[in-house]
Amino acid sequence: MSDGFDPTRFKAMERAGFNRIARHYDEGAHLRESLQAALVDAAAPAAGECWLDVASGPGLLARAMAPRLAPGGWVLATDIAEGMLAHARGRTDAPNIYWTAADAEHLCLPDGRFDGVSIGLGLFVFPHPERALAELRRSLRPGGRIALSVWGAPGSVPLIERAQQCLARLLPPPRVLRPSVFRFGEPEVLAAALSGAGFSSLRLTPHEFSCHFANADAYWDAFLALAGGVAEALVRLPEGRQAALRAAVVEDLADFATADGYRIPARTLIATAVRGD
Repeated sequence: MSDGFDPTRFKAMERAGFNRIARHYDEGAHLRESLQAALVDAAAPAAGECWLDVASGPGLLARAMAPRLAPGGWVLATDIAEGMLAHARGRTDAPNIYWTAADAEHLCLPDGRFDGVSIGLGLFVFPHPERALAELRRSLRPGGRIALSVWGAPGSVPLIERAQQCLARLLPPPRVLRPSVFRFGEPEVLAAALSGAGFSSLRLTPHEFSCHFANADAYWDAFLALAGGVAEALVRLPEGRQAALRAAVVEDLADFATADGYRIPARTLIATAVRGD
């Protein structure tokens, strides 16, 4: 990140934001259902294995993996936002999911404990992703595997970018600088990050999906349910400014209008790799 980026302040904002939106994030998960299913299939968790799910949020991947790990296997779901995990615990009674609040860049976990690690739409949020990847590699047994998803390159994710364009038009630059959510969207950038962290046998697969929204308000609510620290900053704005943003986003969505609302696409990348030794 450039000068002026404060990782401590950024993490605090993200934690507060995701704690605030935990229920809404979970309720919006159906919009990304095909991505979640594709990532779990790519991860291929098997009965008896032990998995670590990082940036787990409301436990979407952990809840999907748990049946595949039984009998004998389990998943540890971690997130910096304890409110997300509290919400997740209330949504499942799976006996083979464990929950703990943790910072992915500083995991208090033993070396070589896990058969696999997963990160769904989370790597780009870490202020120092190289530290997180090093921690995940350390936590994997030799030959253990990683599976993750990231948003695609700039210009390929209108689902996120149209809201960002609206914010850029109407608001001054944010006080808390943020890393770009698209910074691993180019395959060569993601591949370099994984190989640089000591992973090999890399496979990258694009995954595209689209979301239907009945109106612009539904789109805006869905964006806020994904936005973490951005959502936290926006709720601190005067109500009039928040209403103006909701109204203005219609302009940015115009080219995705359909007869029954809006259909907005998104491109992601799914990556799998193995701990190299």
